[in-house]
Amino acid sequence: MPYAITRDSVHLYYRLIGTGSFTLVFIHPPGMGHLTFKHQLPLSKNYRLLLIDLRGNGKSERNKASITFQMLAEDIYDVCQHLNLNNLCLVGYSNGASIALEFAIRFPAKVKGLVLVGAFPKVNSLLLYGEFILGIWATKLKALPLIANVIGHAHAYSRGYGKELTQYISRTSAITLHEMYNEGVKYDCTSKLHEIAVPILLVYGQKDFYVHHYQKEFIKLHQNTQVIYVSKAKHQVPTKFPNEFNAILKGFVNKNIKKIN
Repeated sequence: MPYAITRDSVHLYYRLIGTGSFTLVFIHPPGMGHLTFKHQLPLSKNYRLLLIDLRGNGKSERNKASITFQMLAEDIYDVCQHLNLNNLCLVGYSNGASIALEFAIRFPAKVKGLVLVGAFPKVNSLLLYGEFILGIWATKLKALPLIANVIGHAHAYSRGYGKELTQYISRTSAITLHEMYNEGVKYDCTSKLHEIAVPILLVYGQKDFYVHHYQKEFIKLHQNTQVIYVSKAKHQVPTKFPNEFNAILKGFVNKNIKKIN
């Protein structure tokens, strides 16, 4: 299986498929691993795709160091260096969008665009804060089977995919999820959004009401932000509305990335 070794000697699992002059890099939320983007794989007919299991998630290792989003951004950078990938369009989902933002801020020379699904530059609403607190307490109690089952089936468009996701989430330790939830609830990059020079596309489910207000901060602080709503969708756009999401990705790439390369 393909692994890249980070600067601190951690082995990270990845999949690199397709060809092209730039790469779509998919960044998953805590625990879900690269299977989050299983239904984006058909895009490899047109583009090069990089899917990674973040440190401590899925098939990737971790060490004793506490996980931070800065560390995860460095890990993705190390994988891209290992594969000699430079022209990147980052695709981050949910808290994976925060990691994508951190990467774009830390390594701007590599990034040509950002597609962020259900994104928030910081947690400032009671509903979202409550979700993180539930995750933090559940992982503290080591209720991993419950977490895996809830997340897996919430994202499932079929019983088989729900089971597959649940089993994959179960590979991640409660400690890793606990650290990632803690990092997610405190992460705040609003003061640095203006530093991102590439276009940002925000993708929200039409029914994902409690994160819609975050677009205002992006638009206010980043001059090249676009917003698209997916009709009838809640938060789980990449898994439950893959056809719509894949079409959105193609449109963004053709408009904003191909002309750059």
